Amino acid sequence: MARDYYGILGVDREATEQEIKRAYRKLARKYHPDVNPSDEATEKFAEISLAQEVLLDPAKRSIVDRGGDPMEQGGMGGAGGGGFGGFGDIFDAFFGGGGRSHEPRSRVQPGNDALLRTQITLEDAYAGVTKEVTVDTAVLCQKCHGTGSESEAKPVQCDYCAGQGVVQEVQQSFLGNVMTTHDCPKCHGYGEVIQDPCRQCAGDGRVRATRDLKVKIPAGIANGMRIRMAGQGEVGHGGGPAGDLYVEVQTAPHKIFVRDGNDLHLRLNVPMYDAALGTSIDVENLAGDTTTIEIPAGTQPGDEVRLEGEGMPRLRAEGHGDMIAHIQVVVPTHLSGEERRSLEQLRDARGDATGVHQDDERDEGFFSRMRDRFRR
Repeated sequence: MARDYYGILGVDREATEQEIKRAYRKLARKYHPDVNPSDEATEKFAEISLAQEVLLDPAKRSIVDRGGDPMEQGGMGGAGGGGFGGFGDIFDAFFGGGGRSHEPRSRVQPGNDALLRTQITLEDAYAGVTKEVTVDTAVLCQKCHGTGSESEAKPVQCDYCAGQGVVQEVQQSFLGNVMTTHDCPKCHGYGEVIQDPCRQCAGDGRVRATRDLKVKIPAGIANGMRIRMAGQGEVGHGGGPAGDLYVEVQTAPHKIFVRDGNDLHLRLNVPMYDAALGTSIDVENLAGDTTTIEIPAGTQPGDEVRLEGEGMPRLRAEGHGDMIAHIQVVVPTHLSGEERRSLEQLRDARGDATGVHQDDERDEGFFSRMRDRFRR
């Protein structure tokens, strides 16, 4: 008597392929030996695996629909008597992959993205620059134009796997005979073969090559940012669409300015008499022009002079950051006799004396600056 393969899976005779797979997965989670080690469950798991194999095979299902049993006609169809035919890899079967129909992989695959780094100066980041970079990547084979064929002929169906891209074989395991599925060794899972592989790319449709590209780096770009160049990455297998190229910008240290966001910081060494009397200094800015920094009379060590709008341009936006000059008052260490007498006369005239800063005179700004300094 023919087995009721529909009844084994609990589906009706008009069940779709997806409904059969769904019913199998539900039962497999219940009877898989890793979940239910009983002998009864093992037999049940073998039974539902065999039922799925039969119902997913159009030829075998046709025999069932006509009242026959394909597993009793001409052997077990490669499943092995009483075996686990057709459920594929055991682990995949338990988690939903067993018995699935296999589609051959497409020979044409999208390419990978590529990353390279380029170094610029702070002046380049200020003004924007176009850089030329060299990329070593996969490009379209010009001999076969990505077809992989010397004559650019279309691939033909693989005769080893009949175009399925996979082959099955029975293996012995502690659970019995197991039908495993793996890529076809002849077509490597593509289901088709190239009869006359291109001698330049060996049928891959792409070759390694070095290219020179121009990268437009916008003004205001920050260190570590990446510029995306669409379609300039690796060409895919079989001449597939190229990935993207990402160019990471690294800014070299500057001898005067330190960048913080859109602000530019610099330190000025100001002699104590200039700090007392006030002065000005011209600084060459990143645009190659001159910026004049005014040091007001009575400037103290650690004071800052902020010049609004003299910093970095904002990336893809209007306006600039600020330029901030940090004042470092320089006290002379070597004095001539005349210089010493002049300073003594100034001290005596002012009557200034060294003293301890009292608590009730605490300058919170001073202590804040001291805390910040110790944290550095």
